[in-house]
Amino acid sequence: MITVEQLIEKKGSQVWSISTEASVFDSIRLMDEKGVGALAVVIEDSLVGIISERDYARKVIIKDRSSKETKVKDIMTREVYHAVPNQNIDECLVSMHNHKIRHLPVLAGNKLVGMLSVGDLVKEIIQDQQYTIKQLENSMTWEESF
Repeated sequence: MITVEQLIEKKGSQVWSISTEASVFDSIRLMDEKGVGALAVVIEDSLVGIISERDYARKVIIKDRSSKETKVKDIMTREVYHAVPNQNIDECLVSMHNHKIRHLPVLAGNKLVGMLSVGDLVKEIIQDQQYTIKQLENSMTWEESF
C-alpha cells in the first residue's frame, strides 16, 4: 500500500484555501470553480480550519443564514484531523471513517502540503487491488502452462 506522500505525488499537491474573513458564498464559489468539496482555511500560511460543503449545508442552509453575510470563521470546522506524508493511506481511510470526515489535509510539520478526499483514497485502493488481481491471474496462467 502506498503512502500519503506517494499519493500526493500522483494526484498533485494543489491545495485550495481561503481566509477566515471571506464570506461563505465566496468559499462555495471557489469550491465550485475548482471542483472540490472542501477548502483549507489559513491565516498566514497556517492551517486554522477547514470548510466543506457539509459545513455549508448544516451551518448555513439549515439554519437559514445568508451565505453572503456569514464569514468562513463562523462556520468552519476548527478541530482539523490531518495526515502526514509517511502515513499509509489505509490508516487515512480508517481515520476518515472514524471521524466521519471526507477531506484530510496533509501536514509536513506545520506546512500544508496536500489535501486528500475519501474519493482519492478509495480510487487508489481499488487500483491497488486491481493490480494485485492481475498479478495473481498472470501467476496462475504462468503456472498452468507447465
